[in-house]
Amino acid sequence: MELDLTYEPEVTLFIAAYNEKNYVAEKMKNSLALEYPKEKLNIVWVTDGSNDGTPDLLKGYHNTKVYHLQERNGKIGAMNRGMAFVKTPIVIFSDANTNLGKESIRRIVTLFGNSKVGCVSGEKRIVDKESDVASGAGEGLYWKYESTLKKWDAELYSVVGAAGELFAIRTDLYRHVEKDTILDDFIISLRVAQDGYVIQYDPEAYAIETASVNVKEELKRKIRISAGGIQSIVRLRALLNIFKYGTLSFQYISHRVLRWSLTPLSLVILIPLLTIIAFNEGVLSFGLYSMLFWLQLLFYASALLGWFLENRQTSIKILFIPYYFFIMNLSVVLGFIRYLKKSQSVNWERSKRAI
Repeated sequence: MELDLTYEPEVTLFIAAYNEKNYVAEKMKNSLALEYPKEKLNIVWVTDGSNDGTPDLLKGYHNTKVYHLQERNGKIGAMNRGMAFVKTPIVIFSDANTNLGKESIRRIVTLFGNSKVGCVSGEKRIVDKESDVASGAGEGLYWKYESTLKKWDAELYSVVGAAGELFAIRTDLYRHVEKDTILDDFIISLRVAQDGYVIQYDPEAYAIETASVNVKEELKRKIRISAGGIQSIVRLRALLNIFKYGTLSFQYISHRVLRWSLTPLSLVILIPLLTIIAFNEGVLSFGLYSMLFWLQLLFYASALLGWFLENRQTSIKILFIPYYFFIMNLSVVLGFIRYLKKSQSVNWERSKRAI
């Protein structure tokens, strides 16, 4: 992919926030230290509904624009409203509670040196502790897996969805997003790809944050994502047309649609199916199906062990992989139910994060 390494436009760092006073000082310190020409870096906060003093704290920074509205309309409402104030060719979205790698903006902008790139996804990283509880260990390992998938997707054709903690688009490609949208980052980035552009990825452009404080908080977050995933499948159904979108459709269906639909169902069906086949084969015969049966049993026993050790810190983080995998797929089922009930609020309360 040919890049214009001299491409250095003005950019806007866009932060939609709700009651983030505890993160303002650290976020601004981090933002002002980013490696990019200061005269070309615009910082915009949109603080709809914040009543904890966040807007007042931000007024102390002369190089930052704050657009506040008393009414709370959710993150996507803030983004739709705030984008009217963005005048730069590139807008970079980031969360208030994440810190960015010093070279993140520079690396993201470089990828826009290719005119075919309409969106760039950064990498989400979880603070890596030597020992951790289930939520921290599982989330950290999950995002390493996600990052590997993004890298492979970018090499094949396009990343399938950006990480909301850090992603950027060409400003003129932003489309007004429905006010009840749950996964704003996913919808915004995929619509850019739907318009014929590619989503690129740089693992060295990263946002880092701590993990959810416990599995209950992580499950709450995952259920919301899963409900949003089903909503996204409905709204992006045009991308299912592999004859029109080709490789992008293949990536989208295999990496997202199946994960949010058939995978949990398949796992449930697999339990009685393997049991019946293994017993017909001879459960102690150690044939193919009996081995798969015992491996499945071992997996769920490991998940049970992970649940038992859930809040105990351990450096052997691999113990939590089966449990976290189980929680992820349980969240898809619960998210699907929540989507059908239309009970998922667009006003997301942030999960409690570990210190």
